[in-house]
Amino acid sequence: MEGSRIPYGAVAIGRNEGERLDRCLRSLFGATIIIYVDSGSNDGSPQRARRHGAEVIELGSEVPFTAARARNSGFKILREIAPDVRYVQFVDGDCELIAGWVERAVSFAELHADVGAVCGRRRERYPDRTVYNWLCEREWDQPPGETKACGGDVVMRVDAFEAVRGFRDTLIAGEEPELCVRLRAAGWRVWRLDAEMTIHDAAMTRFSQWWRRSVRSGYAFAQGAHLHGTSPERHWRWESRRAWVWGVWLPLACVAAGLAYWPWGSATLLIYPLQFARQVVRSKGGFRDRSRLAFFQLLSRFSEACGQMWFLRDRLLNRQVRLIEYK
Repeated sequence: MEGSRIPYGAVAIGRNEGERLDRCLRSLFGATIIIYVDSGSNDGSPQRARRHGAEVIELGSEVPFTAARARNSGFKILREIAPDVRYVQFVDGDCELIAGWVERAVSFAELHADVGAVCGRRRERYPDRTVYNWLCEREWDQPPGETKACGGDVVMRVDAFEAVRGFRDTLIAGEEPELCVRLRAAGWRVWRLDAEMTIHDAAMTRFSQWWRRSVRSGYAFAQGAHLHGTSPERHWRWESRRAWVWGVWLPLACVAAGLAYWPWGSATLLIYPLQFARQVVRSKGGFRDRSRLAFFQLLSRFSEACGQMWFLRDRLLNRQVRLIEYK
């Protein structure tokens, strides 16, 4: 059965994406209906979306903005307007869909009735412009086949999405892997095709942007482990422990050893350059790329630890979760 004969809807989400949103919405021309959900933009994004013929939802700020909340809101309207649609393409407003992707993903899903979500290869638009964009490009490079998680760009089977009640609104990041945990628990599979899916524009030019994005990842690891860490999948339990070990406990232990057994105790700090060297050896590619990757991987343990502590603080004080933005 040809995927192009099967109608699908599209839900795009965004906040102050500017021209990136124009590219995103133009790439959704094959959808039966396009829903754009805006999370408090002040750059005219809702007006841009209307010019592209999209149905626009502008979320109120009385509830914290999250990508999960935006996608759920868009899906709800999509079902009301086009109840017969069997597939939905979720896409972030800073991404451009590759022509023919949805048809290929839908065709695959039609042949595999137990597949609830299909994703492909996301690429960075300008991977060589900054090291931070390059890191995103490396992050998106995941092997094809059955996978544990998808990202924000994904073709979702409507029945599967409704069966698990969509995304969890309160997650500020990592809502897609968390949804995939529940999909598998309900008997669905998640699949990554060896196909080009979207072009992403991270637009990260400053270290502070990378740092905040990494803090957000640490917060997401903590949220995910809190929800599913004791499940058979032990969702993000190791990632959370890793952040605490390398970003909190080891630095404290090294400082304590240095103070107690100066100067020899300070030698414990050598564990970090040794870990850096270990990561360089384990990675693939040229020495420069392996060194850059190892450096930022090691540094990210500290920013992820900050995210872990922010989550713990919010839990203890019963604070509302707020979006951690990096651009």
